[in-house]
Amino acid sequence: MAEQQQQRSGPAAAAAELPAPLQSAPRFVKVAATQMACSWDTEANVKKAEDLVRAAAADGANIILLQELFETPYFCQEQKQEYYRLAQPLEGNLLIQRFAKLAAELHVVLPISFFERAGNAYFNSLVVADADGSIVGHYRKSHIPDGPGYQEKFYFSPGDTGVKVFKTRYADIGVLICWDQWFPEAARCAALLGAEVLFYPTAIGSEPPNPSYSSYPHWARVMQGHAGANMLPVVASNRIGKERFENSDITFYGGSFIAGPTGEIVVQAGSSGQQPNGGIDPEPAQQEGYVLAGFDLDECRMNRAGWGMFRDRRPDLYGAITTLDGSRNAR
Repeated sequence: MAEQQQQRSGPAAAAAELPAPLQSAPRFVKVAATQMACSWDTEANVKKAEDLVRAAAADGANIILLQELFETPYFCQEQKQEYYRLAQPLEGNLLIQRFAKLAAELHVVLPISFFERAGNAYFNSLVVADADGSIVGHYRKSHIPDGPGYQEKFYFSPGDTGVKVFKTRYADIGVLICWDQWFPEAARCAALLGAEVLFYPTAIGSEPPNPSYSSYPHWARVMQGHAGANMLPVVASNRIGKERFENSDITFYGGSFIAGPTGEIVVQAGSSGQQPNGGIDPEPAQQEGYVLAGFDLDECRMNRAGWGMFRDRRPDLYGAITTLDGSRNAR
C-alpha cells in the first residue's frame, strides 16, 4: 500500500496568493485502486474485496475501485455455456446490494462490476454506489474483446448505455471497463461529458499464445496517455495471480496504478520504487492490497482550462472518427 499527494503545479499554482474573489476552498478527493487474486470460492472473493474496501476507507479513500468481475475467476478464458449461470439481473442483485450497503456504511463511492443478465442478453456491467448507498448509474462495457484467453464475445453483447459520467458526492466520475481503456475516443467522450476522474476496472494478464510477452507496459502507457491528453487523473484496478482452465491459463499482471493529470504515475501497486520520468515499473510484484492518491479537483480543472486542450478542439474536422474505415469527413 502506498500514498502520494498530487503537488501543485501549472497555471492554477502560478500565484501564491490570489485576490479574494479568485479564492476558493480546494475540492480534494482521495482515490484508491485495489487488487486481489480470485478463486471459485465466490464468498471468499467478495469478503476479500470488502476487506480491501474497508482498509482503503480507513486510510481516507473517498472513491475506491475494485477490479473487473471480482466475484469469480476470469471465466472468459474458455467458452462454456455453464458460465452463463453466473450472470444475475440488475434488479435484486445481492452483490450490488451488499456493496451499496458497504458504501453507505463507510461513506465512500464504489463502482461495482458484475456479470449482468437482462432478458436474453448478457453484459459486462457495473453500477456506481454513491456514499449514501444509492445507485447513481449503470454502465455496460462498450468494447468487447475476442482472442485467445479473452473470449468475451461468447458471453457479452456490446453495451448499449454509451459512455456515462456519474455525479457522486466527491466527484463526477467516468467509469469504463477493461478493453474500453484502449480506446482514446471513450476517454475523451467521458472528459467532454464532465468526468473529473476516470476509473478502469480491469482483468489483464499474460497472452496464452505467447506467455513470455508482457503487454503490461503498453496497457499502462495507453491510460497514462488518456490522463495526459484529457488532463485528469486515471485510476486502474487489475487482478493478480495465475488462473488455470482446461486449455488455458493466464497470470494476471496486477500493477494497479493511479496516474496524475499530466500522465505521470503517482502510485503503482507492487512497484520496486519511483520510476524515471513518471513511468511505470514494467514488472510489478504480485501482491494483494490497494494504492491511494489525492487530487485537488479544482486545481485540475484550472490547469485543464489553462492548457486550452478543450478550448482549441476542432470537432468540425473529426468526422472520420465517427466511421469504421475513416471514409467520411465532417465536410
